Amino acid sequence: MNVFLATIPGSVTAPRGFFAAGVFCDIKRLGTGKGSNKGRKRDLGLIVSRVSAVAAGMFTTNQVCAAPVKVSLEHLRAGKARAMVANSGNANACTGLKGLRDAQAMAAMAARQLRNAAFDHAARQVRSAPETGLINPREILVASTGRIGVLLPMLQVEKGIEAACASLDPSRESAGHFAEAILTSDTRPKEIAVEFSLGGKRVRIGGVCKGAGMIQPGMSPTGKRPAAVPLHATMLAFITTDASIAAPALKCALREAVAKSFNRITVDGDMSTNDSVFILANGLAGNPTVLLPARSADRSRGIRTEFGRFQAALEYVTLELAKMIVRDGEGISRFVTVRVRGARTAREAEAAARAVANSALVKTSWSGGDPNWGRIIDALGYSSARVVEETVDIGYARAGRRKTIYSLRGGQPTRVPFRSLCRIVAAEEFDLHIDLNLGPGEALIYAADLTEEYVEFNKGDVSDPSAMGG
Repeated sequence: MNVFLATIPGSVTAPRGFFAAGVFCDIKRLGTGKGSNKGRKRDLGLIVSRVSAVAAGMFTTNQVCAAPVKVSLEHLRAGKARAMVANSGNANACTGLKGLRDAQAMAAMAARQLRNAAFDHAARQVRSAPETGLINPREILVASTGRIGVLLPMLQVEKGIEAACASLDPSRESAGHFAEAILTSDTRPKEIAVEFSLGGKRVRIGGVCKGAGMIQPGMSPTGKRPAAVPLHATMLAFITTDASIAAPALKCALREAVAKSFNRITVDGDMSTNDSVFILANGLAGNPTVLLPARSADRSRGIRTEFGRFQAALEYVTLELAKMIVRDGEGISRFVTVRVRGARTAREAEAAARAVANSALVKTSWSGGDPNWGRIIDALGYSSARVVEETVDIGYARAGRRKTIYSLRGGQPTRVPFRSLCRIVAAEEFDLHIDLNLGPGEALIYAADLTEEYVEFNKGDVSDPSAMGG
């Protein structure tokens, strides 16, 4: 971690002026589903800023995108938001016009319940305050995760939003309730908060996320697929900060942070219909407003600029959250960092890394602790990257270590003892180093193995429809 950052307890309520809640409203029938869906659990959450906040988002580039993605994309056009409401147990995807209206209704319900509410940190309660005024439904961002193709039970959703608004609180516990409410097949909540200095003021960034299966996000600010983004259960991330930052700077910072984190992970190679990342910045830290540097060169000057410090802090938060998703992947037993260099271009390096990271044969060999370089070079060969067999190097290293033990050099097996390679691949985390030796292109992907448990979890049981995953 960068020395200017300090991790602190909590997550989305750690920054000043943010409140959260998570409630149970039985969106998915009790006793059905898998993972954290099964049993009585919180399944609707709400995050609210005491004041209007600058907002930005990143969304799935899947050509089939869920209703809440469409609604939140539209609401973010103004670059402002007041609250984020999310549910688990139902994706509200492939639900047609009714699903779109339901997502809009979620925003309207939250806006109606939050009207004329002021948030008192000392009393930790919501009380009437006419000066707060009306909250526009377009200031509410919505997200959903769960089974595809099933309409939301709107009576339960409405009761849940009402209960969440009544229990809003700035405590660490309330943030934890929200983190629980968005889980599906996850085995644990994923939270983080950091503190650092901007313009002489202490600034905080907090975040939560969910995701364990259907994970290979490829998100963009518009939901449209740039040429550089490849085709990829839902991942959702909610980030709050009390920093004062201009909308263009926040959008740029989030875009770059997601590109280096959530868009660099894969569990099973499947891109969800619902992937979304939101960030709200309410400015209550009181720092001089962070602006987007006019020149791109100034944006890459690291922590020497105020924008650079904010960017670095946000990248740390998103990367830590992204890694939490992979480590909690469905049935995984290995966390593998795939590092490719020496490609002709960065795009070709990414194509090579993804081919390896998503190969079922490679992933199953990782599960068995087998350093099978043959499967790796095979995946490289069918990727869209230029590969010359005689120049390929493949090696393994302990997680985060520089010392690499090569199984392949110049396309030929080395004399390194097989047991030495096995000892590295047997670890729960290790790095895979690939050098194509053809150019300057580099890429990095955080990946997982493929186990029998993943297959068992996802194969379904047609004799019991209630057990089918969504």
